[in-house]
Amino acid sequence: MANTSIKRFYKQVATTPDDQGAGWRIHLDGRAVKTPGKADFVLRNQRLADAIATEWDAQVEHIVPSTMPIMQLAATAIDRVAPNRAVVIAELTGYGRSDLLCYRAQYPDDLIRRQNDHWQPLLDWAMSEFSISLNVTQGVMPVGQEDASLLAIQDVIEPLDDHELAALHTLITVSGSVIVGLAVFHRRLTADQAFEISQIDETYAIENWGEDAEATARREKLRHELLAADRFLALLRD
Repeated sequence: MANTSIKRFYKQVATTPDDQGAGWRIHLDGRAVKTPGKADFVLRNQRLADAIATEWDAQVEHIVPSTMPIMQLAATAIDRVAPNRAVVIAELTGYGRSDLLCYRAQYPDDLIRRQNDHWQPLLDWAMSEFSISLNVTQGVMPVGQEDASLLAIQDVIEPLDDHELAALHTLITVSGSVIVGLAVFHRRLTADQAFEISQIDETYAIENWGEDAEATARREKLRHELLAADRFLALLRD
């Protein structure tokens, strides 16, 4: 969905079972919603459909897509992930080559400790749970990763369905870490915890040098994206 607004053109929002039993649909004044790509917008369960219907119903004078994150994720799964699964899987697997958790500060000591205390347990979890072993370095020079580790990441991601991949894509790209994304997906972390862990460097800088309004807005946007992806996953599962 483009992040632009158009005038609200409907009065009633309703959810109904699909005539073919494929899932649930959303109707605006009796007309079925389509994706931005004009595909059929069929949802797997009523809870997900109801959540998206609530987003449509909450629009006032104009429809503002940025206020409809669950709709955006569901549409992304249909329009972008489904026809490009291999590309999406390769992109997310590739985050293992430059995972945030693998790049540690060289100084000061209190930042080094903070990173190690929060990041290393996640790398240990990934190794124990999925046999994903990522190399760690200090500084910003690239560190190589073993092909076996990247294949292990791919093996975890590949079985996910299109909707799960859409959510995981947000979790990984927003946090900058495939390990953090998988930790939220597998309920090792909450979305709020993932935000705090992925923002350790930024938070440390703010504590020492302050924060401007633009940075505050950016951080809040990232946090809301993580929360939306986590909620989307919960709706898929319930």
